[in-house]
Amino acid sequence: MHKKRIRNRIIWSVVAVLIVTAGWFSFGPTSTNTKDQKEVVVGVVGQTKQDAEIWKSVAETAKEDYGIKIKIKNFTDYNQPNKALQNGDIDLNAFQHYTFLNAWNKANHGSLVAIGNTYIAPIRLYSKKYKNINELPQGATIAVPNDASNESRALYVLKNAGLIKLRKGVKLATVADITSNPKGLKIKEVSAEQTARVIDDVDASIVNNTYAVPAKLGDKQTIYIEPLNKDSEQWINIIVANKKDKNNKIYKDLVKAYQTEKTKKLSEKLYGKTEIAAWGLKLK
Repeated sequence: MHKKRIRNRIIWSVVAVLIVTAGWFSFGPTSTNTKDQKEVVVGVVGQTKQDAEIWKSVAETAKEDYGIKIKIKNFTDYNQPNKALQNGDIDLNAFQHYTFLNAWNKANHGSLVAIGNTYIAPIRLYSKKYKNINELPQGATIAVPNDASNESRALYVLKNAGLIKLRKGVKLATVADITSNPKGLKIKEVSAEQTARVIDDVDASIVNNTYAVPAKLGDKQTIYIEPLNKDSEQWINIIVANKKDKNNKIYKDLVKAYQTEKTKKLSEKLYGKTEIAAWGLKLK
């Protein structure tokens, strides 16, 4: 009888250990695994089919190489992703260039920082009247976007084309910063979406890729392409984080997952020369 009691105690002790162990594996690791999934929410704006394909590829690399699950949140307005990031509603965003970020931080007392370059999309000067930039006549009318960052970029394009000179040291240029205009060009400021629509009414127009593609403006109408130099560095698109997260290893690994030869080749396949990988880009 005594032996039977001892045997029963041993059996119940083993059962208790098994129950505790089962409980540990049921609850303990579940919490850890959830944390180890490392989901990162990335905000973008007006994601195109091509962009979606690129981010799908990046997500595959992030999951396979770093155990990171990327979730894309698509915004419809350029003012939304930075606000969402600042408020902690998303982890990162990828939709803007350095100039846009700096202007937003200044206007909103923000503390957002770039943690990695993605691409640069050189903008072009288009014309339906002339085939070469040297053909532009004296007093030609050039349409440019009228918002601060895009107008500045357009003026730098004209500067690099040798058509005007700008005041030295100015980052966000306006027509007031033009110091030399040998051809007496007339700068026509219109909203960014109108730059493609007015091309028949002006001698040439600087159009962002967002509006050039649907307007069917391409190589045939191109008379000048924005060069890649120190002036264009501020127009490189970036992955952005909160300042407190700039050294976050998971976010840095996500940047590594983006900045691969695989991403570069896919971008070339989908966009040709209209978008250029900007990591490791040497600007003179």
